Amino acid sequence: MAEPIFINSLVFVSDMKRSVGFYCDLLGQTIAQDHGDFVQLENGLALHVGSALETTMFGAPSGDRTRYGRGNLVLYFETDDLEGMFAKMAKATDLIHPIQTQAWGQKVFRCYDPDGHIIEIGEPM
Repeated sequence: MAEPIFINSLVFVSDMKRSVGFYCDLLGQTIAQDHGDFVQLENGLALHVGSALETTMFGAPSGDRTRYGRGNLVLYFETDDLEGMFAKMAKATDLIHPIQTQAWGQKVFRCYDPDGHIIEIGEPM
């Protein structure tokens, strides 16, 4: 029997247009597939309108958007221009903290996406 192959991570979003704007316009990611309620980015991250995904999985949406982006998921990105990306993101997002050097020596900052998922952006190690 063949082992399953990991394809992507999928996050629930409340507003696809706003989320695509965040990930594509602000973070510079590229759409690989766009099916309306489901958008897969070339980096392997997929966005799915939460109410549509809940309907697919459970038969109906929960109606509870507070279940999305609960601060228990970190999406990690790297950039060669950490200072420039921080300046851009500081104007457009809710920051968790500014650029800090982590215990392992890497500089990173963290913020929230429009649904409250944690975004970590660091310099390449």
